Amino acid sequence: MRKRIVAVCISLLLCSAMGFSQEKFSFEIKDGHFYRNGEIIPILSGEMHYPRIPHQYWRHRLKMMKAMGLNTVATYVFWNLHEPEPGKWEFDGDKNLAEYIRIAGEEGLMVILRPGPYVCAEWEFGGYPWWIQNIEGMEIRRDNPEFLKCTKRYIERLYQEVGHLLVSQGGPIIMVQAENEFGSYVAQRKDIPLEEHRRYNAKIKQQLADAGFDVPLFTSDGSWLFEGGATPGALPTANGEGNVENLKKVVNEYHGGQGPYMVAEFYPGWLDHWAEPFPLVSATRIARQTEKYLQNDVSFNFYMVHGGTNFGFTSGANYDKKHDIQPDMTSYDYDAPISEAGWVTPKFDSIKNVIQRYVKYELPAAPEAYPLIEIPSIRLTKVADVLEVLKKQEKTEAVSPLTFEQLKQGYGYVLYSRRFNQPLSGKLEIPGLRDYAVVYVDGEKVGELNRYYKNYSIDVDIPFNATLDILVENMGRINYGEEIVRNTKGIISAVKIADNEITDSWEMYKLPLSQMPELERFGKEDVYTNTTETARELKGKPLFYEASFDLDEVGDTFIDMEEWGKGLIFVNGKNIGRYWGVGPQHTLYIPGVWLQKGNNRLVIFEQLNNDWKTEVRTVKTPVLTKLKNN
Repeated sequence: MRKRIVAVCISLLLCSAMGFSQEKFSFEIKDGHFYRNGEIIPILSGEMHYPRIPHQYWRHRLKMMKAMGLNTVATYVFWNLHEPEPGKWEFDGDKNLAEYIRIAGEEGLMVILRPGPYVCAEWEFGGYPWWIQNIEGMEIRRDNPEFLKCTKRYIERLYQEVGHLLVSQGGPIIMVQAENEFGSYVAQRKDIPLEEHRRYNAKIKQQLADAGFDVPLFTSDGSWLFEGGATPGALPTANGEGNVENLKKVVNEYHGGQGPYMVAEFYPGWLDHWAEPFPLVSATRIARQTEKYLQNDVSFNFYMVHGGTNFGFTSGANYDKKHDIQPDMTSYDYDAPISEAGWVTPKFDSIKNVIQRYVKYELPAAPEAYPLIEIPSIRLTKVADVLEVLKKQEKTEAVSPLTFEQLKQGYGYVLYSRRFNQPLSGKLEIPGLRDYAVVYVDGEKVGELNRYYKNYSIDVDIPFNATLDILVENMGRINYGEEIVRNTKGIISAVKIADNEITDSWEMYKLPLSQMPELERFGKEDVYTNTTETARELKGKPLFYEASFDLDEVGDTFIDMEEWGKGLIFVNGKNIGRYWGVGPQHTLYIPGVWLQKGNNRLVIFEQLNNDWKTEVRTVKTPVLTKLKNN
C-alpha cells in the first residue's frame, strides 16, 4: 500500500512538472509532509551548480535531470563568485543565478537554494571571499560582529537577485538552506562554547528571514551531528544517511516527532583530489538505495547529479593528518549520473530505471549530448620566460615575505625574490609555504617544495651577488573543517637558509592570472619562437606557451596534458583550470561554446618545464582515473 501511495504522489508531481512553461504553485511543510498545491509530494532532487557549467548548457543539463526522473534542482550560491571585491557584485554570464533558476522553472523543476554563506562544495574557501581575512577583528563562522555584518550584506544582496523567484512570489524556489553542515564544524571547534555556536547558527537563519526569504528553511548535517547543526524553525535533513530507520528517528527527535524526511546530500559518487585515487561508486548500489528511499517516503537530493568543472581558480582543498593540503581537481565529475561533459552514464540509466517503476508514464528521453571534436595537433609557436616578464612588472618590497592577502591578491601566483651580496649555502626552509613552490637560483631551477607532500625544505647553494627566486602557487583554500580559519596564501612564515632567517630586501611580483596572458604585449626580448635552441635556453624556467589554431567546426573536447608538468590553460580568454602530471586527471574539459569557427588562441602556463613541448592535442575521451607515481 505504501509503495502505491508513493507512486501516485510521484506521478502527480512529475505529471504537473512535465510542461516547459513556468507554472505558479504553492509549497509548504505541514503534518510531517511536503505539500505542493495541497497535495503530498516527495522531493526528488539533484544538485547542480550553475558556475560549474557554461550558461549556454544550463537548459540541456536541466532537461537531463528531468529525463532521469527528478523534479527538483538544488544549488549552492557562491558568495566569493558574486563579490570578488568588497562591494563589487557580479551576477552576469555564468554567474547569472536568477537566470539559472528561471530556466529551471521553465523546465518544470522546483528549486532548492543553498546560500550558505558557507557552502563547502569543494569550492575555494568554502565560498567565502578571500578578502574577508583582511578585515580587522574578523572571525569567520562565529557570532562575530564583523563577520555578521558581511553575511548580512551578502544575504540582502542575494535577495535582490532572487527574491522574486521564491515560491511565495510565484517562482520555483521552494526551500532555502540556513548555513551548511554546521554540525560538523561544531564537533571540530570544541574550543568555542556550544551556546555561541547556536547563537551564530540562529543569527544566520534570522538574517535570511529578515532579508525576505519567506519560504521553508532547512539545515543539512550528518544525522549524528544534529545536536550542533539543527536550529529551531528549520527542517533538519540528513546528509549521506542510508539507514531509513535511523534517519526517521533522529529527524523526529529534532522536528517535533514527525517528518518530512529528507537526505539533502545523497552521494552517488565522491570528491576527487590531485595525487590520490579517483573514488568510484557502484551504479547498482546507488540504484538500490534510491529505491529504498522511494519505498519509505524519504525525499532526497543527489549530491552531485552533475558535477561539472572547477574552472579557473574555483577549486578548494581538504586536509588530513598525512597531507597538510589535499587540493581538489579541476574536474568535478564526481562519478555523478551525468558526466562532466553532460553525458548519460550507466548510473544515470540505473537511477532512471528505478524511478520509472514509480511513475505511470514514460519518462522523456535524455537530450542528445553536444557534438565532440578532436584536434590532433595544436602547434605551440611562441614561448615567454615568466620570470623575466614578471620582473619588469611593478614590485612590492618588504623586510619579510608578504602573504597573498597582504599583497591584496586572491588567487594565482606570487614570485618572491631576494638578491644576496654574500654567498650562502645550506637548507632552505619555508615551513609556512602555502602551497607549492618552484625554487630558482639565478634563473636555474633548484627544485620544488610542496605542501601536499609536507616538503618544506631543499638544499641551496647561492653564490656571490646571486638571486633566489621562489614562485609560489595558491592551490586552493581549504573549504572544510577547522583549518578553514587559517587560509592565507603565499609565504606566511619566516624563510630560513642554514637556520638563518632571511630578512630585508624581499621583492614580490604578483601573477594573479585573472586574465589570459597576451604575449604580444610583452617586450620583444621576452617572447621567443619555440625552437630547440629556445628550449635549451629556457629549460626548467616557468613558461607561457602560445598557439593560434583554426577550426572548421566546434564541439566539446578534452585537452590532453598527460605528458606535461604542472600549470593551467587559457582558451580564447577562458581559464579552463589547472593540470598536474601526477593525475589522476590528465585531460581538461573545453566546452564547445568556448571555441569558435575560424581562429582560436591557446595559452598554457607551465610551471615546471622539465621537457620541451612543441604541440598539444585534444581528445574525445576524458582521462580522470590514471594516477601516476611522483
